[in-house]
Amino acid sequence: MIITRYQNNPILTRNDVPYPVATVHNAGVVKCDDRYIMIFRAHKRNGRSILGKAVSDDGFHFQVDKEPFMVPATAGLFKDYEEYGVEDPRIIFLDGEYLITYSAYSRHGVRIGLAKTRDFKSVKRFSLITEADYRNVVIFPEKFNGLYARLDRPHSEISPWSIWISWSPDLKYWGESKIIMKPVQYHWDEMKIGPGAPPIKTTRGWLHIYHGVFPTMDGSVYRLGVALHDLGDPSKIIAVGDEWILQPEYDYELTGYVHNVVFTCGAVPEEDGSIKIYWGGADSVMCVGTAIIEDLVDHCLNSTRSSL
Repeated sequence: MIITRYQNNPILTRNDVPYPVATVHNAGVVKCDDRYIMIFRAHKRNGRSILGKAVSDDGFHFQVDKEPFMVPATAGLFKDYEEYGVEDPRIIFLDGEYLITYSAYSRHGVRIGLAKTRDFKSVKRFSLITEADYRNVVIFPEKFNGLYARLDRPHSEISPWSIWISWSPDLKYWGESKIIMKPVQYHWDEMKIGPGAPPIKTTRGWLHIYHGVFPTMDGSVYRLGVALHDLGDPSKIIAVGDEWILQPEYDYELTGYVHNVVFTCGAVPEEDGSIKIYWGGADSVMCVGTAIIEDLVDHCLNSTRSSL
C-alpha cells in the first residue's frame, strides 16, 4: 500500500489519558517549535466529546496533558452551540497563529467553531463560522488573492454529502460557496465524502487527504483517498485518485466504538519529502502511518476520476 502503518499502532489509547475517557480518536496534528502537537477527540463516559492535547518529539510517542485542552463552553454564545460536545479538530498555522476548526454539537445541530492559539498553552474561541449542519471544515494554510479558503461538507440529501469551497476576508464571514467534489455511484466513496486533513502544498498542487464512505450490508466502511487542487485556485480540482489509499484492515480499525473506520483530521509534511498521516481507528484509538508526498500526488494523476 502507498501508506506504511507504524508498526506499534495504535499510538494513543484511552489508557494513555490521565483523566476518564472512553475513546481517543480523530486528532488534528501540527508541528510547533519542532514538537508535534496532537489535539484529539475523546468521548467522556457520558458519551459527549471533549478535546485533549498530547505532545511528541518524534511524531510517534505522545504524552497526554493532565487536563483536557478544550471542553464545551459554559458561557456566552458558544455555550448554546457546544452543549453536546466539541469534536474532530483540524489545525493549521497561518498569519503567525494556529487556527483550530472543530465541530460544535448541540440540540440545534452541528456547527463549526474556530479557535486560535499561539502556543497551545491557552486557546481562545474566535467565531462560529457555519450554521447547522456542517462538518469537516479545513482551512487552507495560505491566502488566495487576499482571501482565506476553506473546504467543508454540508449535510444535504439533495447533493449528498459532497465537498464545497468557501472564501472569507476575515475568517468570520464566509461566502462565494460552490460545490467542487461529489461521491461517485458504486465507488468506494459513493455514500459520502468529506474533507480530512488540511491540504498540503506541493509543486504540482494542493494535496488533500479526504475520507469516503461506502455502505455495506454490515454497515458503512470509512476509507481515505486523495485529491489534488490547483495551486492558484483551489476551487479547481486537478485530479482525484480513483483508488483509496487506506482502508480498515487491522483489529484496531475493524472493531471499536464504530467498526470499520479510518478517519483523518491531520497530516504533517516533513522536510525529507515524507508525510506522517494520523487517523482514528474505529473511533477508538489514534494511529499513524508514513508515505512519500510525491507518491500521493502521482496516485492522483496516474489513475484519476472525475471530481463531479
